Amino acid sequence: MNIRKATLDDIDILMKLRIDYLLADRGNLIEDEESAIRSQLTTYYVKHINHDFIAILAEIENKVVSTAFLAISEKPANPTFITGKTGTLLNVLTYPEYRRMGIARKVIYQIIDEAKQLGVSSIDLSATQDGKALYEKLGFTEVKSKYTSMKLQLV
Repeated sequence: MNIRKATLDDIDILMKLRIDYLLADRGNLIEDEESAIRSQLTTYYVKHINHDFIAILAEIENKVVSTAFLAISEKPANPTFITGKTGTLLNVLTYPEYRRMGIARKVIYQIIDEAKQLGVSSIDLSATQDGKALYEKLGFTEVKSKYTSMKLQLV
């Protein structure tokens, strides 16, 4: 197995991995949604890859079998993120026939190493029930906060 950081040469596979993840997570995408997502992804990957976006790929016999993405944000520091940099782990995907082999764990360890090298203070994620135990084994903890997470959907 080869575990590596994605490059600009991997944009097509990154796009496929993102769509595969969304299909696994949501069940389906409306054609217009998928088209809009693909258009945004191409621009996003070119602009952000290996700057404030890291993708790790696990390959077996030159086939990508697992991935994880890290989107890095920089904002004014506080005691919780002293460097001002935080990461969001997303798109953790291992194809079904390669699960329960420790591949996702190795991919996430690589993401964590990359984040440390870049001075990221913390990594957050939204865990599915299936993934929660793995994340806990890797040191992630549930966030207890006096604040309530909220969102305003604009588009």
